Amino acid sequence: MLKIGITGQAGFVGTHLYNTIGLKENVERIYFEDTYFQDLQQLQSFVRQCDVIVHLAAMNRHNDPDVLYQTNILLVQKLIDAMENEGVTPHIIFSSSTQEERDNKYGLSKKEGRIRFANWAKKHNALFTGLVIPNVFGPFGNPYYNSVIATFSHQLTHNDQPKIDVDSNMRLIYVGELIDVIWNIIIDQKAEPEFIVPYTSEIKVSEVLSLLEGYKKKYFENSIVPEIKSKFELNIFNTFRSYINNLDHYPVSLTKHTDNRGSFVETVKTSIGGQFSFSTTHPGITRGEHFHTRKIERFAVIQGKAEIELRRIGTGDVLHFDLDGDKPSFVDMPVWYTHNIKNVGTTDLLTLFWINEFFDPTDPDTYFEKVRL
Repeated sequence: MLKIGITGQAGFVGTHLYNTIGLKENVERIYFEDTYFQDLQQLQSFVRQCDVIVHLAAMNRHNDPDVLYQTNILLVQKLIDAMENEGVTPHIIFSSSTQEERDNKYGLSKKEGRIRFANWAKKHNALFTGLVIPNVFGPFGNPYYNSVIATFSHQLTHNDQPKIDVDSNMRLIYVGELIDVIWNIIIDQKAEPEFIVPYTSEIKVSEVLSLLEGYKKKYFENSIVPEIKSKFELNIFNTFRSYINNLDHYPVSLTKHTDNRGSFVETVKTSIGGQFSFSTTHPGITRGEHFHTRKIERFAVIQGKAEIELRRIGTGDVLHFDLDGDKPSFVDMPVWYTHNIKNVGTTDLLTLFWINEFFDPTDPDTYFEKVRL
């Protein structure tokens, strides 16, 4: 059993890494809280349990650059001291940044931290990997903190207008792609004091904003799933979707056209293909209890009464939606939200499902976890 700990576990990259590792076999996640840096016994207990430590904890922004620099160096040194006190040498994977090449306190703190870990590893004949990472984006990043994509997405879904200060070229990596890099390093036991993580896309700030504004107009305002031309655009779209306030936005009502023949309802408008399916569900039965990490999925109730519940993985808050076929409506499933649908009526429930890709049993992107723990 491989025991992995993540400092900065509750942060943007840390949350994705912690949740993804939880899907792997023969891995135990060693829990970490930021308060451990203030408690020597807790920190020493943490390092003693770990085969691998991914050090992500850091301060990214502060009004006083010297405070930022000193804080990041202190976190590195406290971790080194704890390992030396315990006489342990876990594989250390350190998150640095391409800002190392810039003359700012954040970049300097990351470079100095990487050098300190490299010296510790050399002294103790330990494994160390120093990751130099480009700009990272993805779902659940903090707006005004983690990335401009997070900021723009939050603004566009909260009635604010983004502003471009400098229309520069951005070299980016999606958080899921970064997690894959880290996982492969863990499995391969790769030791490299300066490991340059390659960026996977390059795009101007204005081009990103144009994509996001298109998603706002088509998807957020008109419920049309936009054309997705590449894996990068899928990642941008899923990032954008993660900033929608689900409780305010769903369920979205559908227009029901009725005449002497019966009724007609348009349930999914999409600029891409995908797969449509439907289900009947007997009273009292619950379907689902799973989540996806990349798929776009819509549940449209067209007959009967349903209860849909969502919970973001790693959290305890459950979102609840009531849908009724007499007033057709839909809920879209965000990535990394486990979800279910229950028939709460007295007759069979008829639900139409749309998903943006065909089901592939060799790569289903479907992970089972109950909504209510």
